[in-house]
Amino acid sequence: MTQTTPQMHVDDHGEWLEGVRKVISPNCDQRPDNAEIDLLVIHSISLPPNEFGGDYIEQLFTNSLDPDYHPYFEEIALHRVSAHILINREGQLTQYVPFNQRAWHAGESAFEGRSNCNDFSIGIELEGCDSKDFTQAQYEMLVNITGAITRFWPKITGKRITGHCHIAPDRKTDPGPLFKWDEYYSSLK
Repeated sequence: MTQTTPQMHVDDHGEWLEGVRKVISPNCDQRPDNAEIDLLVIHSISLPPNEFGGDYIEQLFTNSLDPDYHPYFEEIALHRVSAHILINREGQLTQYVPFNQRAWHAGESAFEGRSNCNDFSIGIELEGCDSKDFTQAQYEMLVNITGAITRFWPKITGKRITGHCHIAPDRKTDPGPLFKWDEYYSSLK
């Protein structure tokens, strides 16, 4: 994985990636007063399942998904979920929640004996699924974003960069078995 995009930066307030498209999700709230951001969680999502493109993920994160459009949407239209960042298949970014707020991405989860990972984590969604490879553009952007995040929050290193499958193993498989963890980790050095 080679990085070809300009280096990204988190703003001075620890809220937004500079120069990134923003769409505000209502599916967030304040972190607990004593919460320190020290975990990065990688996810994957596709809507409808195993299909890419369109603005259905954005609709889900902004509570505007039409339940009549697809049978799967009937099941999830009332879910209130979000992530801080989405990286689409072309490597384009959208930020939905400021980093200093708690995005609703992890659900019931635990890391190193601490529950409620949303309290202390940043969630990045990759547009993808368990059965298809992620794109080179996505990996490059993920490495770039991870660099920006770890420069601002230096405690996020090593195993503190993990998958949804690791913090909620009984419920979740994402980012999936095809995610190239070794290449991703080695690109962070």
